[in-house]
Amino acid sequence: MATTQKRGDSYRITVSCGYDLTGKQIRRTTTWKPEPSMTARQIERELARQVVLFEEKCKTGQVLDGNVRFADFAERWFADYAEKQLRPTTVAGYRKMMPRINAAMGHIRLDRLQPHHLMSFYANLSEAGVRCVTRWKAGQGLKDWIHAQGMTQKRLAQLSGVSASKISSLMHDGALYEQNAYKIAEVIGQPLESLFEPVEPLGKLSGNTVQHYHRLLSTILSTAVKWQVIFANPCERVAPPKMQRKEAAYLDEAQAARLLQALEDAPEEYRVMVTLLLYTGLRRGELCGLAWSDIDFDTGLLTVARSSLYVQGKGIFEDETKNQTSRRVLKLPDSITAMLKTYHIHQRQRRLQMGDQWRECGRLFTTWNGQPIHPDTLTTWFSGFVKRNNLPYVTLHSLRHTNATLLIAAGVNVKTVSAHLGHSTIATTGNIYAHAIQSAEAAAAEALENKLLMSKRQQA
Repeated sequence: MATTQKRGDSYRITVSCGYDLTGKQIRRTTTWKPEPSMTARQIERELARQVVLFEEKCKTGQVLDGNVRFADFAERWFADYAEKQLRPTTVAGYRKMMPRINAAMGHIRLDRLQPHHLMSFYANLSEAGVRCVTRWKAGQGLKDWIHAQGMTQKRLAQLSGVSASKISSLMHDGALYEQNAYKIAEVIGQPLESLFEPVEPLGKLSGNTVQHYHRLLSTILSTAVKWQVIFANPCERVAPPKMQRKEAAYLDEAQAARLLQALEDAPEEYRVMVTLLLYTGLRRGELCGLAWSDIDFDTGLLTVARSSLYVQGKGIFEDETKNQTSRRVLKLPDSITAMLKTYHIHQRQRRLQMGDQWRECGRLFTTWNGQPIHPDTLTTWFSGFVKRNNLPYVTLHSLRHTNATLLIAAGVNVKTVSAHLGHSTIATTGNIYAHAIQSAEAAAAEALENKLLMSKRQQA
C-alpha cells in the first residue's frame, strides 16, 4: 500500500514492502516534483500515475535503497550482474567467499557500511586459525581400519558413495574434499580427524587472499553506487594488505627432462596430457577442451578454441577461452604431432572395443566411455605422480610456467611468449616472468661482453 505526503513543492511517495527478518517494516520512498505549469487537476492525475508506477517497481524488485542489508544486495548483484556477465568459474569462486563476508557484515545496512567495518574484517582474515581445512588425505587411522577390515577400495566406494576413482587416488597419496571425507568417516563410524590428516594446516589467510576479498567487496559496492543505492564506495577509503608477489613455480631444463623420463612409464592418456602441457603451455581447461577437429596433422597446427571446466552444481561444461587473446593457434613440434597421431589411433581402437557404451564427444581426453574428462582427474593424478617420482613440488599450472620460462631462456622475445600463452597483454607476461626475463637479459649482456672482449683481443 502506498501513501503520499506533500513536502513543499514536491510529493513524497512511500510504499510498504513487507517486513524484514527482525519484524521491522520495509519501506521504499521516492520523491516526485510536478512541473510548475501543471494545474491542480493535472498534478492529482499525474501523482496517482506516479504512485502506481512506483508500487509496480517495488513489487518487481526494481527499487533498492540504502536500507537494504549487504547480504541481500549481494544476492541481487549475483542474480542481476555476476551470473549474467561473469564466467561461471568466477561466479563460483565469488560464491565460496560470501559466507565469510556475510558472517562479518551481511547484516549491516549498505548506507551504514563504513571503512572501519572493512578494516576489522581484513584484520580478522589475517588472524591465525581463519583458514578452513577443505581437503584431507588418508591418515594412519584410515589405513589401519582398511587393513583390519580387509576392505577393498571398490567396497568402500559402494558403502560411502564416493567414486572408486577418488578412493583410488586417496590411497595413492591423493586428497578428498571435506564432504567426501565425511562420507567415509560416517560409514566407518569414527571422527574425521582420527582417520584423515589435513592437506593444509589451519592458519591465516595470505595478503593475496585478503586482496581477493577486498576486490570482490569493492566490485559489489561499486555496483551499488552505479545503481544509485549508496553515494560512495567505502572500499575506496580502505587500504587492504599488500599483495605478496611470489615467483611462479617452474621446472628448470634438467628437471623438465626428468619429468619427461618419468612419464615414459605413466598411463598413455596421462603421459600425452602432461607432455602436451609442457610443450604448449596450455591452461588445464584449454587442454581438457581440445577436440580432434582442433588439430591439423598435416601442418602440425593446434587451435585453442574453448575450455572445459567444472563447477559444483553445474558439472562439466564447455566455455569460451579466458579472453579473446586466449583464442590462438600454436605450432606443434613434430614429435608432439607424432605422439598425438599414435594416441588418436589408440583412442579409436578403444572406442571400437567399447561398442555402444562409448559416448562420442570428439574430445582428445575422455573418461572410459568417451565422455569429457573431469579437469580434477588429471590434477589429482599429477600430484601423486610428482610424489612417487621424487620430483620437485610443482602443480599442473607450473608446467605452463615451465614452458614460458624455458622459451624466454632460449631467447624467444616476450611478445611472442605472451601470444603463445594467450595473455591479454604483454605486461601480464612481464609481471609473471620478470625473473626469467631478468636472467635472459643478464645472459645476453654477458654474451655480448664476451663477444666484444674476444674481438678486442683479436684486434690487439
